[in-house]
Amino acid sequence: MRDYDDAVAFLGEWGPFQRMIFFLLSLSTIPNGFTGVAIVFVGDTPDHKCVIPVGVNISGEWRNVSIPWENVDGERKYSQCRRYKLDEIKRLSDRQLIPGVDVNITDLEQEKCVDGWEYRRDTYKSTIVTEWDMVCDDSWKGPLTSSAYFGGVLFGSFLSGQLSDRFGRKKAFFSTMAIQTLFNFIEVFSPSWELFCVFHFFNGMGQISNYVSAYVLGSEILSKSIRIIYSTLGVCICYAIGYMMLPLAAFFIRDWRILLLILSIPGLFYIPLWWFIPESPRWLLSQGRVQEAEAILRKAARMNKVTPPDIIFEPVQPKDNKSEETHVHTILDLLRSGNICCITILSCLVWMILSIGYFALSLNTSSLHGNIYLNCFSSGAVEVPAYIATWLLLQNCSRRLSLFFMLVQGGTVLLFIQLIPQDLTALCVAMEMLGKFGFTSAFAIVYAFTAELFPTVVRNMAVGVCSMASRIGSISAPYFVFLGKFDKFLPYILMGSLTIIAGVLALLLPESFGVPLPETIDQMQHIKGFKKRKTLYNHNHTAGGDFDSPDVLMSARL
Repeated sequence: MRDYDDAVAFLGEWGPFQRMIFFLLSLSTIPNGFTGVAIVFVGDTPDHKCVIPVGVNISGEWRNVSIPWENVDGERKYSQCRRYKLDEIKRLSDRQLIPGVDVNITDLEQEKCVDGWEYRRDTYKSTIVTEWDMVCDDSWKGPLTSSAYFGGVLFGSFLSGQLSDRFGRKKAFFSTMAIQTLFNFIEVFSPSWELFCVFHFFNGMGQISNYVSAYVLGSEILSKSIRIIYSTLGVCICYAIGYMMLPLAAFFIRDWRILLLILSIPGLFYIPLWWFIPESPRWLLSQGRVQEAEAILRKAARMNKVTPPDIIFEPVQPKDNKSEETHVHTILDLLRSGNICCITILSCLVWMILSIGYFALSLNTSSLHGNIYLNCFSSGAVEVPAYIATWLLLQNCSRRLSLFFMLVQGGTVLLFIQLIPQDLTALCVAMEMLGKFGFTSAFAIVYAFTAELFPTVVRNMAVGVCSMASRIGSISAPYFVFLGKFDKFLPYILMGSLTIIAGVLALLLPESFGVPLPETIDQMQHIKGFKKRKTLYNHNHTAGGDFDSPDVLMSARL
């Protein structure tokens, strides 16, 4: 059978059919944007202090000083987890002693918030933190909630590829969209934190699976010249648009249950897409369903007002199985030689560190100075120019140097944040957004770079392993944010240092821009220090223009 792109060239590059697929699948990723970071508002922790029960008979003077003061990041605030012992305060109040005059307040014994907490309600009416008192001794539940979501993302990354291969791209796309919408809705009725985490796990599983399914489906249907634009300026920018929509909705809806309910509604509007988005003809051909694939393409030809050939795909000739036997590659092939082992380990480390930085900055929005809604909107908006910059870099520049520059830029900015005076809050936020720009662009670059480094025989597997490493990073990201409760600048120091290290590691990888895509392990580029085998081979494609070949695009589903 001849090349698929040649067989469907009669459709043209950018007809009504291609435009419909491009925009419908791109728009389907908008819900992924706001569900992916909804925990920023749903799980935020407002200022709080211990409750002093109304029934406790103490004077107003003693009630006003019953909460001790603490210095937090140079600011004097009420303690959020301690109060003076009420029994002792009541005894002193009954004796009509005056606090600060007759009694030194700081000498009084303290106790935990045994009667609960009083939360500020000027920003939120309720969050999962205020509903289930996830503060003080239970503050560990906050990062664990986000980690449960990213655990679902990890599982979904693996599951989406299996579903897509077995049942088809279209069924995987709509079933995972249904999972995301359904569990986002079920979270609204969570009776406990434990069940919320369970539902949040499945929400994360559907979120990434839906995004990847849309990415793969569109990449297989669209022509080669459109794929790179679709993968950067299509699905990625629509994801950023969804990201920016979240703070707009959260600004008007301050109750976490109602907010999640509203965010689950857009998924219902995508149900009619079932009748407009077709199955991938490539997948149908791989399953031997030639007539169904031709039927889709003939319908597309009618939309584009072109005449299809009488026979689009030639019948498959029977093969001699004995002469066509090929070596079956396994994950162990990524570790067989010193060269490929080093490339695999370096790539996994870069992916994991990059994922920590990207998601930690996304989740850290609520900890920034200034308006949380404006900060979150800015965090999403900065991704749009980042994806545009990525598209330009992928077209014209060295992969290794582009990745190095974006990583070092993002990491250096984070390290310099601690040097900015605290009163220059706008500059601090701007610096963090600049760091987010670097992380976002680097994330888009590393997908293409990794796919170009590994040969066709293990490319899907290699990108899948790196993607799994990145999910491990995203699971740990909430705990980097959590460290900010102990030291405001500690997360920035750790993330900045690790990211610069990742940039240096990226320089150790071989260059792939303008180099033919390897087909076998022997044809891979070599890291300096490993003796390169001399292998003569012919290749008709270049990495600069064909990193979005079907083999590479299939790897994205993992």
